[in-house]
Amino acid sequence: MWLVNELEKIPYDEGQVIPMSGLEKYPRITPFLWFNTNAEEAVNFYLTVFKDSRRLGEMRTGEGSILTIAFELDGQKFTALNGGPMFKFTEAVSFVVRCDTQQEVDEYWSKLTAGGSESQCGWLKDKFGLSWQIVPARLGELIKHPKAMKAMLGMKKLDIGELERAAKS
Repeated sequence: MWLVNELEKIPYDEGQVIPMSGLEKYPRITPFLWFNTNAEEAVNFYLTVFKDSRRLGEMRTGEGSILTIAFELDGQKFTALNGGPMFKFTEAVSFVVRCDTQQEVDEYWSKLTAGGSESQCGWLKDKFGLSWQIVPARLGELIKHPKAMKAMLGMKKLDIGELERAAKS
């Protein structure tokens, strides 16, 4: 109900269509992330984590507070919504970050777990509750080997070298 009330506060003349032209330039499917009231804080954080990222635009309520923010992380477009406290993120949805090196795994893991929590098998929750999987690009190939799969199941942050050694043994 809070969101409906906020949408009703966006000023427009009778009969005018609220412009959605920005969506025309988006991919057919775009992740839409529901935050309580901290969408801008989250977007600013994600822009520091991922290279080649940028803020694309925003929509404000009649009172001037941010309702949505469009942004891009390494080529993937997202929209963040200040939707109120009704919904929370769960592990049922996560974003996979494919890494070519251990240095990338370490860097993303360090940045995204700051204020968040580690899980297992390369999964984590960031400080906003969003789930991420930080994985080596070769993970599918490596875990075809039973010993590498077993090694992965015992890890939180994935160790590419250890997975490669297990795959060869």
